[in-house]
Amino acid sequence: MKKILLAFDGIHFSDAAFDFANKLNAMNPILLTGVFLPQISYANLWSYADGMSTPNFLPLLEDDDMEVIEKNVKKFEALCVKNHIEYRTHKDLNDLALPELKKESRFADLLIIGEEKFYENMGSGNPNNYLKEAIQSIECPIIVVPEKYDFPSINIIAYDGSESSVFAIKQFVYLLPELTKNPTLLTYANQDEDSAIPNEKYIEELASRHFTDLTVSKLDIDSRKYFSTWIADRKTSILIAGSFGRTSFSQFFKKSFLMEVISEHQLPIFISHK
Repeated sequence: MKKILLAFDGIHFSDAAFDFANKLNAMNPILLTGVFLPQISYANLWSYADGMSTPNFLPLLEDDDMEVIEKNVKKFEALCVKNHIEYRTHKDLNDLALPELKKESRFADLLIIGEEKFYENMGSGNPNNYLKEAIQSIECPIIVVPEKYDFPSINIIAYDGSESSVFAIKQFVYLLPELTKNPTLLTYANQDEDSAIPNEKYIEELASRHFTDLTVSKLDIDSRKYFSTWIADRKTSILIAGSFGRTSFSQFFKKSFLMEVISEHQLPIFISHK
């Protein structure tokens, strides 16, 4: 049985994130921990996890917000009971929202976040800075889910030859073996049309051991312009990717493509890093 976190920022409840967790539980029972984070927080919160600094505060929780949080907790618990999901509820309404989430993720197998609901009122970016920080800093794999999605019947692996992209494949297989029977496309995209798939023989040997219906392909498109358009036609898919890499190509692929796919709320994305 896996321990899966479902993170809410308190006043925003993601029905899609719960639905995704519920469908995983239907395949193989899980322990689902609802983490209800405070609506108050520091700016640049990861830098102040020790609580010793004095950055600017965001507004404190209002009484109305507290009522909404309690309703969301009760909603989560009722849905778990209705769907026969073993659950735990964690509430920590201090001001250390993101460090608290990082600590929770250290003791979990997987984190699911509703990408459109997670601190949707914080920042003008899409995705907002809080979600970007969470993706980069948590200590377990994460699935970000748009509010309108189809549960995946196809896997798309974003492979760039990096250590993190290979590690993401292994984590996906370990955590979600039920999805490895889906048709799977391992795809490589590069600005250089003449470039070969890095270590193609090795990655095919590894992936074909775990994905029963695997296709390895190089995308013959300008990835900077057309990747999000290409993947938009694959609504019933889940995208599997490593974390933001250090190489120039990894920086290009992850920061440009991954954030663009998230911002357009196209499909669930599984992200993992070492």
